[in-house]
Amino acid sequence: MSSTGHLILVGKGLKLEGEGVTAFEIVIQLGALFAVVVHYRKLLAERLAGLLARDAKALRLLKVLLAAFVPTAIVGLAIGKIVKAHLFAPTPVAIALAVGGVLMIAIEAALKSHVPTIDTLEQVQPVDGLFVGLVQCLSLIPGTSRSMTTILAGRLRGMSAALAAELSFLIALPTLGAATLYEGFKDRHALATVGGAQLAVGMVVSFVVAFVVIGGFLRYLGRRGLTPFGIYRVLLAAVVLFVGF
Repeated sequence: MSSTGHLILVGKGLKLEGEGVTAFEIVIQLGALFAVVVHYRKLLAERLAGLLARDAKALRLLKVLLAAFVPTAIVGLAIGKIVKAHLFAPTPVAIALAVGGVLMIAIEAALKSHVPTIDTLEQVQPVDGLFVGLVQCLSLIPGTSRSMTTILAGRLRGMSAALAAELSFLIALPTLGAATLYEGFKDRHALATVGGAQLAVGMVVSFVVAFVVIGGFLRYLGRRGLTPFGIYRVLLAAVVLFVGF
């Protein structure tokens, strides 16, 4: 759905501007990352223990996550400033929402009768992670959505919708974790103008909402697919463009 895109739209609607606000919008996503860690705590604990024991499943998952993370990190460092300077605005966000929504609807329709060939996390290979990571680079455009790009990429690799979403959440840990720490450190002086109380409230709300949503989202996605989310994106884009014009 694009958390960054929604934050940009809400920030503009509330007339919140400045480097401190931009840094705040990025850092509060730590709450959502903590929610992913808590939700997948058992799986993560098993894989961490497996890494220490050199377990094949744990090593494979680590390779998958690294393969997905590295392309986005490289492209993000290369064009991050350009994207912020030119695309962090309502109109580019609305266009990205609309294009992404249409893609979601089209791909979901095309794969409706397709039987997934990858049903479990153990079946995902590093080459699948690399493909997902390359597609994930598109999410640097605000409004595109990191989750959307990774889920669609997973679906195109033959994963079930639920597995693609699960992998997307796991890929968020290194990707958004690194991005948040980088942006928070880079803009630490601007972030100081926001205030500790505001950051705390933002992260707590982000954590609670994400934790409540994750389980329900996975169940809903398994039953209904991506089409309803694509329709929402197109409708929201139409509203933003109408209000903007």
